[in-house]
Amino acid sequence: MEVKASEISSVIKKEIEKFDIKTDFEETGEIIQVGDGIARVYGLENVMANELVEFPQGVFGMALNLEEDNVGCILFGSEKYLKEGDVVKRTGKVMEIPVGEELVGRVVNPLGQPLDGKGPVKTQNSLTMERKAPGVIARQPVKEPLQTGLKAIDSMIPIGRGQRELIIGDRQIGKSTIAIDTILNQKGQDVYCIYVAIGQKGSTIAKVVQTLEEHGAMEYTTVVMSAANDPAPFTYIAPYSGATMGEYFRDNGKHALVVYDDLSKHAWAYRQVSLLLRRPPGREAYPGDIFYLHSRLLERAAKLSDDLGGGSLTALPIVETQAGDFSAYIPTNVVSITDGQIYLEPDLFYGGVRPAINIGLSVSRVGGNAQIKAMKQVAGQLRLDLAQYRELESFAKFSSELDKSTQAQLVRGQKMVELLKQNQNQTLSVEKQVSLIFLGTKGFLDETPLKDLKRLEEEFFQYMESKYPHILKDINEKKALDDDLQAGLQGACEDFMSVFSAE
Repeated sequence: MEVKASEISSVIKKEIEKFDIKTDFEETGEIIQVGDGIARVYGLENVMANELVEFPQGVFGMALNLEEDNVGCILFGSEKYLKEGDVVKRTGKVMEIPVGEELVGRVVNPLGQPLDGKGPVKTQNSLTMERKAPGVIARQPVKEPLQTGLKAIDSMIPIGRGQRELIIGDRQIGKSTIAIDTILNQKGQDVYCIYVAIGQKGSTIAKVVQTLEEHGAMEYTTVVMSAANDPAPFTYIAPYSGATMGEYFRDNGKHALVVYDDLSKHAWAYRQVSLLLRRPPGREAYPGDIFYLHSRLLERAAKLSDDLGGGSLTALPIVETQAGDFSAYIPTNVVSITDGQIYLEPDLFYGGVRPAINIGLSVSRVGGNAQIKAMKQVAGQLRLDLAQYRELESFAKFSSELDKSTQAQLVRGQKMVELLKQNQNQTLSVEKQVSLIFLGTKGFLDETPLKDLKRLEEEFFQYMESKYPHILKDINEKKALDDDLQAGLQGACEDFMSVFSAE
């Protein structure tokens, strides 16, 4: 068989034409130390801050410390299978969180992975975890109320959409309850809620989810969960994940509420991570940028300008104090960042006043701008009256004889304190709150014994709903008490008191 040289050369030419070298560049480094949720990596020279890096066994991490000779990474997974010398790859992507309406009704971890056993979360969008807060031009003043459904808060410490209101107090005196009641009260208000559980017991989070489900609140709520047994890096990124999920709604012209429960544990987790990364410790062993940790998180809450869609993100951070120490490091930091605080006092809580709000130390720096006009009209004097009552109460303990006006003020104060008490998970619509506070501030209850006030409240609402539903409807629609409405409400209160006292 004769082989022709021309045939061989044509075959070789065809093969050369098909020949293609694919080069794939990957920047890699190697682990030089691993443990306690931290890995030090050598060789990732061009890595970015907050970049996602890939470790063996499907573990991911985030570059946090960029030093001359190594990179300090926090790990989002078990370090059990990682060892010195393992290869680490750059992903080229800054840390991103899945966002969108697909997350509503789900319980997820800070990476957006489901924990509720309802299958995978298929989202179309993702946003970077650390995002710049909107500037002054991009914002507008807070002027739209976010009703909590709690009489004491909506009347005296109002919260507006786009506000940051701190809930502060010792452990186990109802901080989370206020936040959860606020979420329950958003039903039908077109507000998406995100509850971020930071370093809490799994059983506590399960109870919260159960409460939300029982009241139908999971239909508009996402729970971001970092349990107490999760590594510190998960706890550190949890609030930023929640903020990013809320920002998706804010930037699309919708309204969102995010609860950070609680930022004390967040600060502890960041301190742990920082000390392991050998960052220099400062006051109380916290790193120097602990203030920036919370300011860059809470500044993301805003009411956007109409040009940007007018969406809002409202933040309710919770901070735990030790033995009522309001002036500790983390509490004072967060107080100075937020637009007011709701301070819960143990003495009030154990004295049966719930929610145990100390009116003297609690404040909303947005004030009446976050209230409907009707509430301003009936509750304008309430805060001052209660503050004076608290002073008189302590003064009255030392005095045997009091003049009639002082006694009347004490009686009115006692009645109003009793009237503002509210059971857990029993929120009230704003029109019911307005009518009840009107009843109290106009002196209708001065002759009613304290023990009867709880029954009076229930019967008053039943009476208004059956006999005067148009008044409640008008308050809700007009959002202000004109002369006719005020006269109608006055008449309704007089009618009710005549029936109630007759009983």
